[in-house]
Amino acid sequence: MFEYIEGEIISLKPSHIILENNSVGYFINISLNTYTQLNGREAVKIYVHEVIREDAHLLYGFAAESERELFRMLISVNGIGSNTAIMMFSSLSPDEISNAILSENVNLLKSIKGIGVKTAQRVIIDLKDKVGKSPVGEQIVTATDNTIRIEALSALVMLGFAKKTVEKELDKILSAQPNLSVENVIKLALKSL
Repeated sequence: MFEYIEGEIISLKPSHIILENNSVGYFINISLNTYTQLNGREAVKIYVHEVIREDAHLLYGFAAESERELFRMLISVNGIGSNTAIMMFSSLSPDEISNAILSENVNLLKSIKGIGVKTAQRVIIDLKDKVGKSPVGEQIVTATDNTIRIEALSALVMLGFAKKTVEKELDKILSAQPNLSVENVIKLALKSL
């Protein structure tokens, strides 16, 4: 199994990249999210996931290890294949997918082509605990304004609320409304705690 491939970009399209390493060209399927991160660069390091089927050996590439980790979690869910997972990354960013799972936002997940209500619910049920504990979940914290989250967390813990409960509630609030002030985040959290 390949961990990553580092090399020169020969061709970069929204759906795939051809990467040359030691005179070997690798055809690697990518998402729009990865395409955006690689666009304009000449040489890159791509984290890969290899799928070996009877009729093909396929490589799926990611600009970051955390994106590949989330991809692997998604394909572990019954009904989500590699192409569907790549479609998810092309429709939403990894942070948006993680936030949708943690906040149980079925509507956002089912808005992705190929994902129905039952599949979206299955993704949430199967991955909610995993996403919260993985390095991908840690990125969600940094994706939102961290100072607002830290200040709101401190205030609510000082008021006597359990830290774990408060953290989950703050993640839900900030993923839904990332531009709120500290005061408004605390007010919303107090309503639901």
